[in-house]
Amino acid sequence: RPAHPREVHGPPFAMLAAVLRRARRLPAAPPTPWARRAASYKAGPSVQRLIAEHGLEDWPLEATGPKGTVTRDDVLRAAEAKAEEEAGARTPVKVEVNPCSAYMCDPPPTTVTTNRAELLSYYKSMYTMRRLELGADTLYKGKLIRGFCHLYDGQEAICVGIEAACSYKDSIITSYRDHCFQLSRGDSVYNIAAELMGKAPGCAKGKGGSMHMYMAKNNFYGGNGIVGAQQPLGAGLALAHKYRGDGGVALALYGDGAANQGQLFEAMNMAALWKLPVI
Repeated sequence: RPAHPREVHGPPFAMLAAVLRRARRLPAAPPTPWARRAASYKAGPSVQRLIAEHGLEDWPLEATGPKGTVTRDDVLRAAEAKAEEEAGARTPVKVEVNPCSAYMCDPPPTTVTTNRAELLSYYKSMYTMRRLELGADTLYKGKLIRGFCHLYDGQEAICVGIEAACSYKDSIITSYRDHCFQLSRGDSVYNIAAELMGKAPGCAKGKGGSMHMYMAKNNFYGGNGIVGAQQPLGAGLALAHKYRGDGGVALALYGDGAANQGQLFEAMNMAALWKLPVI
């Protein structure tokens, strides 16, 4: 056991390391002619700097130098191959989606334009969220996460879809299922797990736990433990956007349990009267 309750090592973080390793284990890329990956290459300082400049740390690298070292030419060939793959991944494609019914507005189109790189980024985000939540489930059952632990697995597409349609200038506030929104708003899996386990690297220094995560610099305001408490707060965030005139929109998420709360209807009424930019 750790010598101090907030010490960042010991059995809990050994389990977290395993969670992180699994989160990175995405489906294998197509076969390539490159012999080595950056994690195992041997290269001099100047070649390592070149690898970092081209963002090839996780890219397969051929090693044609003496004793299996990576040369400058190897890096340049890898950079060219990466550029070609990225260009192909950004080729627009059209996807047919199921039609939606709408009330007093036009429904969205049934054809959307996207590309391979965008879809893979969505998948990677959802996969990481799923591994995070399954890891948190394991830690909770092992009594390494104390108190409450409300998971979001099965709902990852909602979070990723919302983030795809907005930016950090828009505000998000949600209920106590907030781990994945904390991740999508810029925090790391490591810091989220630290907060869950009451460790100092967490967003609230380990004192907030599962239900009280936040990332104020990127306009994420929690993590609210009281059912429905986030709804009027979301209207207040929208009022702030309107007052500042910054073009931002507030998104207030709630579930079935908060759908019959009086404060939801009061907040909706105020938002409609004041024409607040809130969803």
